[in-house]
Amino acid sequence: ASCLWLGHSEVVKSFETSCPQFFFREIPPNEALEPQRPAWICQRYKNQYYFATLYDRKMRIPVYSAYIYQPGPGKRPKTWLVEPQLIGPAYPKTMEKEWTLLNRYNVTLEKLSQSQAILQDYKNLTGLNRGHLNPNGHHDDYSSRLATFTLTNIVPQDEKLNGGAWNNYEQQTMIRRTQGCKTTYVIVGAVPGNNYIAKGRVNKPSHLWSAACCVVDNSYIKAWAVIAENDKNQVQLLTLGELEDTLTELYGRGQVSLFDSDCPRE
Repeated sequence: ASCLWLGHSEVVKSFETSCPQFFFREIPPNEALEPQRPAWICQRYKNQYYFATLYDRKMRIPVYSAYIYQPGPGKRPKTWLVEPQLIGPAYPKTMEKEWTLLNRYNVTLEKLSQSQAILQDYKNLTGLNRGHLNPNGHHDDYSSRLATFTLTNIVPQDEKLNGGAWNNYEQQTMIRRTQGCKTTYVIVGAVPGNNYIAKGRVNKPSHLWSAACCVVDNSYIKAWAVIAENDKNQVQLLTLGELEDTLTELYGRGQVSLFDSDCPRE
């Protein structure tokens, strides 16, 4: 049974009603980031929600993942999971191993692959690897780490960037910037690009970005943001307002708002 209940995840109608706790003031980003075929996923494992992901069914990558920053030491999981509910609501609300879906639920790999990226898509990549949007190192226990190892939280990321400047931001800059923060809300996203992996199945993002809104106390809130081109090993530090304006241009679907207006843009 442990295999069957490996994780829990739900495709929902909206984050406001299902897992608003991962967003500052319970307000998710506005519609300007929504893709043509969106799926809202409350990433749930062992009956607990760990983060929220807006998934692009067409590009087969997440648009963004939102979580609360709670780093801690610990082992890096090795298990990769997929999202049965993207196939359809009749399937388990659980994040599962591909093996479990194929063998216990008689889902064909073909059917699974129509709804999302699969492990095969990330095999034999050159210069790219599986880049977490919500990184496992930003969580303080094994269950919350394991929940980040779903392919709905992964994009094809430049290998040097993933292991270099982006990793440096995740590990070092975040620790410095979050000093004094009581709660830090984070949204990490990917801008779809013009290139694909896996014979055109999975989009390779042109940019990765991250924004944080940190509550120091009732009267003080601070914010920061970064963006990186997904073929260079460098990360640009921005204000939240600068990132939102940049994303407004990159997505081209109207003015982007990532956090409630109480989060400072300057």
